[in-house]
Amino acid sequence: MKNLILLLFVGFGVPVFGESWPGWLGPQRNGWVADFKPPKVWPKELKRIWSAKVGAGYGTPLVANDRVYQHARQGEDEVLWCLDLKTGAVKWRKSYRTPFKMGGGGEGHGKGPKSSPVIADGRVFAMSITGTLSAWDAGAGNLLWRKDYGKRFGKPHPYWGTSGSPVVDGDRVIAHFGNDKAGALMALDVKTGRELWSHGKDGTCYSSPRVVEHEGVRQVIEWNHRALVGVESRTGKLLWEYPFPHLTHNQNMPTPTYHKGQILLGGENRGVHGLEPQLKNGKWTVNHQWSQRGVALDMSSAVVNDGLLYGFSHFGRGRLFCLDPKDGKILWEGPARTGNNVMFLSCPGHVLALINTGELRVIKAQRDRYEVAASWHVAQGGTWAPPVLLQNGLLTKDTETLTFWALK
Repeated sequence: MKNLILLLFVGFGVPVFGESWPGWLGPQRNGWVADFKPPKVWPKELKRIWSAKVGAGYGTPLVANDRVYQHARQGEDEVLWCLDLKTGAVKWRKSYRTPFKMGGGGEGHGKGPKSSPVIADGRVFAMSITGTLSAWDAGAGNLLWRKDYGKRFGKPHPYWGTSGSPVVDGDRVIAHFGNDKAGALMALDVKTGRELWSHGKDGTCYSSPRVVEHEGVRQVIEWNHRALVGVESRTGKLLWEYPFPHLTHNQNMPTPTYHKGQILLGGENRGVHGLEPQLKNGKWTVNHQWSQRGVALDMSSAVVNDGLLYGFSHFGRGRLFCLDPKDGKILWEGPARTGNNVMFLSCPGHVLALINTGELRVIKAQRDRYEVAASWHVAQGGTWAPPVLLQNGLLTKDTETLTFWALK
């Protein structure tokens, strides 16, 4: 296929088959790579195994059944690729017309999808930049169903396009549909796309929902245009909410971090906050534990490693930081002017930080100081999509190209 560039280096970094990475920030949406064993000494350089020109977009690659799935844009079409994990060879490619005009100020980010797809039980669910959710058969690439709520809400997407990533919980795929002013959090049947429940009337934002078990209740935690909410996953019933609205140009973008009953919420120019939803005598309340105004999350979602929060503040023109979730104290900050955005992953003893400049840093997960264990340049820039860490390698995507790198 003419759009594919394939480079093979036989003998290096053959993937361990059977690995999986189902979507945005992994199985639990916390960035934790449970099966990865860090090397005693990180390599000085990465070995490129293959590269594929897949198109524009910020979605994470998915890994399942020795295949890689990538949602992107080429020309006026959004495309879903299925590639062989070992070689990068194309299994199938599906495309569909997706006209879109980016809102003013966002042109530099392009018209590629900003949402990450998700795979579960042989189905890939991909949200277009225009707010249309499509379900695909992961094996053959057949379209199973498609949902567009433009007629219900007037405009089907927010100003800069849809970036909320759908999440699957059992027989439900859950996503927020709508625009900046009006919308709803909805659960659809994974097999048919039939609406199972719809919650609220709030507009969407650029954050993504996650599912947790909290106070014995399985619930969706979502940050919409107006508030952080907890909604029962099975029924769509509102459990609790904490007002934290989009204000002026300050967007609601990061995915809230959940750790041992605590929610860590950070917003552009609004600091980072420790919150705890509590259930007592059948009533829900939200306990505000602390606020830290010295750092703030713009587009980047933070991760937890060994009980500490690692994030990227837009203050100082971009600085990595480590914070203690118990009291909100900043433990350390990295150098200023690091970049505009970072995508994080977390593994035993380390945090991986993919900077939008094309640099991938491995940072030691420690409370006393900022220390880089390894650093590699994986692209000339444009690395806004989340990376995927496998046992023997890494998947990264830049402006147009998906690459598999060997670690061993």
